[in-house]
Amino acid sequence: MIDCTIFKTLDIVGKKWSLLILLELYRGEAREKRFNELKRGLKGITPKILSLRLSELEEQGLINKNIDSTKAPIKCEYSLTESGEDFIHVIQEIKDWGLKWKFDNPECAATYCKQCQLALN
Repeated sequence: MIDCTIFKTLDIVGKKWSLLILLELYRGEAREKRFNELKRGLKGITPKILSLRLSELEEQGLINKNIDSTKAPIKCEYSLTESGEDFIHVIQEIKDWGLKWKFDNPECAATYCKQCQLALN
């Protein structure tokens, strides 16, 4: 099982909050978001878990952490990498499956995730 690609992939993105963090980084107009912006968008996540998941996703190459220490206070922003942006297609497919087989949600079906106001609230 340990050599299974699905097993390895789920070890990266299958942890609680990981997909929602990627989706929150994708949503809206801003390409970069600060820690507190992410926390506000992810109702119920603790700062400790958000910090841990951001570190894991950065280590796996799905997000970038950009630190600007040229002025005070130090500014730290997160964004999706090319790999992370590509993974958004997988999240869209999960949404499509849910709409087809499990959930009748016309508002969600009519909205692309980037502009979604339903997500994570």
